Amino acid sequence: MKYVIIGNSAAGVGAVEGIRQVDKNGEITVITNEPHHTYSRPLISYLLLGKVTEDGMKYRGDSFYTDNKCTLMRNTTVTGIDAAAGKVILQDGSRLPYDKLLVAAGSSPFVPPFDGLDTVKEQFTFMSLDDAKKLDSCLEQNKKALIIGAGLIGLKCAEGIHKRVKHITVLDLAPRILSSILDDDGAKMVQNHLESQGVEFKLSANVKKFNNKTAVFENGETIDFDILVLAVGVRPNTSLLNGIAKIERGIIVNEKSETSVKNIYAAGDCTQTLDVSSGQNKIMALLPNAYMQGEAAGINMANGDISFSKAIPMNAIGFFGLHIITAGNYTGDVYSENGGGNYKRLFYSDNKLNGYILIGNVEKAGIYTSLIRERTPLDTIDFALVCEKPGLMAFTKEDRMIKLGGAAS
Repeated sequence: MKYVIIGNSAAGVGAVEGIRQVDKNGEITVITNEPHHTYSRPLISYLLLGKVTEDGMKYRGDSFYTDNKCTLMRNTTVTGIDAAAGKVILQDGSRLPYDKLLVAAGSSPFVPPFDGLDTVKEQFTFMSLDDAKKLDSCLEQNKKALIIGAGLIGLKCAEGIHKRVKHITVLDLAPRILSSILDDDGAKMVQNHLESQGVEFKLSANVKKFNNKTAVFENGETIDFDILVLAVGVRPNTSLLNGIAKIERGIIVNEKSETSVKNIYAAGDCTQTLDVSSGQNKIMALLPNAYMQGEAAGINMANGDISFSKAIPMNAIGFFGLHIITAGNYTGDVYSENGGGNYKRLFYSDNKLNGYILIGNVEKAGIYTSLIRERTPLDTIDFALVCEKPGLMAFTKEDRMIKLGGAAS
């Protein structure tokens, strides 16, 4: 059996490990357009901070590819897929045959067509190890940085470079930071924390044009900078399956990670899947989901049988020592706590927990995540106790045994 995996990040690694759970000897080829061993993308800001080395960023050990008997093709771009012939087409025109194919091509930074952007010499995106290395080479203590985008990527970049530059301004079109994962009060708490570290924000602001090292806003205001980081958002890399498989915003897959085309699977940031917390089919560009989806793909590619049907939006992140975990969707009634440097919002309806926001104390987030993923009826637990003090004692004895591994589910 010939397996070809396009992509060398979490979903691709999950697929390799999934295949090897079932098929110990099939031929696996992993193709990546990067020169690197598999690495953890969320760690690129810590590389700039000096908290991690490039070697420490590796998502799996040095012997991963040999241990799993797979071939890694680095610096290789797939330009097309011939689904009828069962071959992928590489940039040099060669064609690589497959029996089962996984597209785990990830996503790419979205760069808006700003007027005058081409006049900015030191401009960067911030999604890959190479992006971080390029930015690192330009950081100097006398330089000012402008980051466009107050989402996860932009704020992690701000944390990564804040000791390496003179000043950082973060700009966003939205009226609050982290607008896709936090509510107003939670966003304000995190913003205050970032501002205490010297990060400046300009929100509800839009750049009209750039002129070398000056950004001109729609209202006529200007700001000077030396380094520009574009962290506006990402777009799923779906083009390889254009005209081949069903695509909406992302590649459509089922719970087995199968696309609409026989023998072609997809996983990770390039796909959209069912969010069990809301019932909506959406893109959930999250490392844990990518790995589990890739692992399911690998097992099924090797003729195993497994479903990954419990995907939810989830983010676990920290800024300057302040921890944040969010999951699910924010609909229904709300349980709220706010004080002592901690922030908690639980959202529930129809006897189910739909989502949560935790800032500060995130120690028992896994219990809330489990309730959302499993769609646990809240009347089967002591929900009032779970709201205030999440712990296993809120569950029945039988459920405690299952969660502790003492009984079969």
